[in-house]
Amino acid sequence: MPWYLYLALKQLFPTGRRLPFLTVISVVGVALGVALLIIAPGVMGGFGREIQRMVIETQGEVQIRAQGFIDNPQQVLAAVEKVPGVVAATPFAEGVGMVEYGRKPVFPAIQGIDLQRIDRVIPLTRYIRVGSLDDLDDDSVILSSQLAYSIGAGIGSKVAIYSPLLLEKLKSDEVLLPRELTVVGIFEIGHQQLDSSVVLVTLRTMQDLYGLGNDVHGINVKIAAGLDADATARRINDALNAVAPNALAKSWREANQDFLWIVQLEKNLVLFMLLFIVIVAMFLVMSLLWVLVIKKTREIGVLAALGGRSRHVALCFATQGLFIGIFGTLLGLGFGFTALHFRNDLVKAITWVTGGEQALLQFYQFSRLPAYVDPRDLAITIGSAIFMSILAGLLPAWRAARLKPVEALRSE
Repeated sequence: MPWYLYLALKQLFPTGRRLPFLTVISVVGVALGVALLIIAPGVMGGFGREIQRMVIETQGEVQIRAQGFIDNPQQVLAAVEKVPGVVAATPFAEGVGMVEYGRKPVFPAIQGIDLQRIDRVIPLTRYIRVGSLDDLDDDSVILSSQLAYSIGAGIGSKVAIYSPLLLEKLKSDEVLLPRELTVVGIFEIGHQQLDSSVVLVTLRTMQDLYGLGNDVHGINVKIAAGLDADATARRINDALNAVAPNALAKSWREANQDFLWIVQLEKNLVLFMLLFIVIVAMFLVMSLLWVLVIKKTREIGVLAALGGRSRHVALCFATQGLFIGIFGTLLGLGFGFTALHFRNDLVKAITWVTGGEQALLQFYQFSRLPAYVDPRDLAITIGSAIFMSILAGLLPAWRAARLKPVEALRSE
């Protein structure tokens, strides 16, 4: 090992003694900056990824909707499933109705699903917590967990469903009684809004409730893994021109582009602002190395007198900045990933102290705090911390290299 590298390590981490205060402060400063750059974008990335998962697993990668209704769903399904890259498709009908149980009315979104096709597109069985999807038929219903809790319904309960079709019948002096269905299942997705406001019935039941006949509101499409959803949606639209020109296929990304753009903007802003914390830490490293140069002025003069070249002296202090960046980054990665691992416990403790658990669920909608560290963000964080640590050591290194041996030896 070159002497200047060995000396740099010894000045930062001397053997047989406690770590110097300047070294500890420098490394911890970089570590805290890196940890924050892991935690905050990791949580923001988790929200974006969780939204993506939730959309895909409840609607498929591509969704087809029409201006009005799709009146020939079987022909559309046949055409869509012939498109390259399409794995399966399932029709759906949806709307808002009133569900009543024990004189407790609620107004959830009601979705009619095709029992023969649903599991090929949406892994609904995975989210059934009580009961079974196999028990669902035209005389039964599956409730979301928070909705069932709010009205006190459970397996075997009989709920009454009122649809807007009742109002239409009343206008014609006709009376349409509410549909009484038996609860055969309760599902939970993990998103507060979906878990408190969704009811699942069969497609035929939903068509009867809304008087749709054989029409449907849309079709959810699953595509092969690894395919681009936007490109597949364009191919589906080409196929729809012949069978349903009033229908339009959109990828999950296109359908939610405004919301996803906001999430990405927030993530980038958080990353940008937290980057200033690392910059402040770098100024701290530069200041401490500058102080070290002043303290070691006579030692620098001795090195120069013994034949040490100016560039080697400069490398000694520049390398110290590199070592501080490396060790601080490693320590920060440990802090950051540990905090993300125990994030839900930390949030639970904070909300318990502040009493804000219900507010967290109300505004952020997720029952658990998601997290996902993008490899690109991680690479930027590591590269930025180490690069700025090197920059922080350049000015002190330049100062050390410019010292004249005679002047340095005379320094008090």
